[in-house]
Amino acid sequence: MIHTNTELRFISDEIGYGVVATKFIPAGTITWIQDRLDRIFTPSEVAELPQIYQDIIDYYTFRNNKGNYILCWDNGRYVNHSFNSNCLTTAYDFEIAIRDIQVGEQLTDDYGYLNIATPFRGIDEGTKRKVVYPDDLKKYYKVWDKKIAKVFDKITQVKQPLRTLMSDDLWQKVNAITRGEQELDSIINNYYDETAQA
Repeated sequence: MIHTNTELRFISDEIGYGVVATKFIPAGTITWIQDRLDRIFTPSEVAELPQIYQDIIDYYTFRNNKGNYILCWDNGRYVNHSFNSNCLTTAYDFEIAIRDIQVGEQLTDDYGYLNIATPFRGIDEGTKRKVVYPDDLKKYYKVWDKKIAKVFDKITQVKQPLRTLMSDDLWQKVNAITRGEQELDSIINNYYDETAQA
C-alpha cells in the first residue's frame, strides 16, 4: 500500500502520471509496504496468461528475490523512476523516504533495484547514470544501503500511517535495528539472479 497522504496526478506528456505527496512526508517515513491485497504472480503463472495480461504484468510489476512478480493493487504501481529517487526499498518489503518529501513533490523509486528484465533509458536528470540495467542492484547496493542507513533510525521517530500493515515481529526487528541491537539487512537481499535459476 502506498502512503495515505498521496494522490495520482498527471505529471507531463513525457512522464505521464505519477504519485504526488498531498502532505509533507518526513525522511524515515514508510512510503510503501507490501500488503495482503498486492497480487503475487509466479513466473509460471505469468507464462500461462494471455499476452495482453503479460504486457500489463511487464509494465506494472516488479520482481522480488524469488523471481515472483508483484502487482500493487493501488497507486503504488504508478511511482515513477528517478536516478535521484526520494524513496528507497529495504530488505523488509517496505520502502522509506530517504529525504523529506514536500507537498506536490513526486514520490520516486530507482527502478535499478526492482529486478527489471530489460534495460531502459531513463529521463535525463543530469546524473552519471542514464540507463537502468537488470543488475544495477549488484552495482549500487552499497550506495543505496548507506542512504537507507542514514535515515533508518527515524522510522520509529516519525508518524507511520502504514505501521498497522506491518507485522509485530517486523516492527520489533525495526526497533532492534534502530537501537543498534541488530544489523540492518542489505537490499542486495532483494536481488533476483535469473541466470542462476536457469
